[in-house]
Amino acid sequence: MSEGDSIGESVHGKPSMVYRFFSRLGQIYQSWLDKSTPYTAVRWIVTLGLSFIYMIRVYLLQGWYIVTYALGIYHLNLFIAFLSPKVDPSLMEDSDDGPSLPTRQNEEFRPFIRRLPEFKFWHSATKGILVAMACTFFEAFNVPVFWPILVMYFIMLFCITMKRQIKHMIKYRYIPFTHGKRKYKGKEDVGKTFAS
Repeated sequence: MSEGDSIGESVHGKPSMVYRFFSRLGQIYQSWLDKSTPYTAVRWIVTLGLSFIYMIRVYLLQGWYIVTYALGIYHLNLFIAFLSPKVDPSLMEDSDDGPSLPTRQNEEFRPFIRRLPEFKFWHSATKGILVAMACTFFEAFNVPVFWPILVMYFIMLFCITMKRQIKHMIKYRYIPFTHGKRKYKGKEDVGKTFAS
């Protein structure tokens, strides 16, 4: 190996200009992502706006239905991962390794830990929309198809997938949308104090 063969290094051992540029660009991107983390509603509104712009573009261009179908399948996979627990209870039935979902009312509270956290779900969904939008600028991705069949197939796929996911939720008794710790009522206070 010669002196400048490692990635991002110039002949004299210093990082190359291109490497420094992309490294700095990555830092700026990560900084913006970090700043957007607490603004959940704003992030999702922007994503829905991008999705709406994408749909208008596809409608006006009357094409790119395969790209739209692929985007729908990608979003469906993300949504299923968002609804699924990090540790699948069907695989953990006999094992006592680590935390699991409570199966009885009197069990200890364990929070629902998602396989795909909300932020990563939003980030992946937004990137998917942007990639699909970029694909609409290239005629090579405009494959001619009869779009009503794709719509019917997607609806069937969505219904079958969600039915299976809901059955899984019912069987293992978990709800992916609970907030906070459950509060239990203790014995009623009779109002008497004890003097020590």
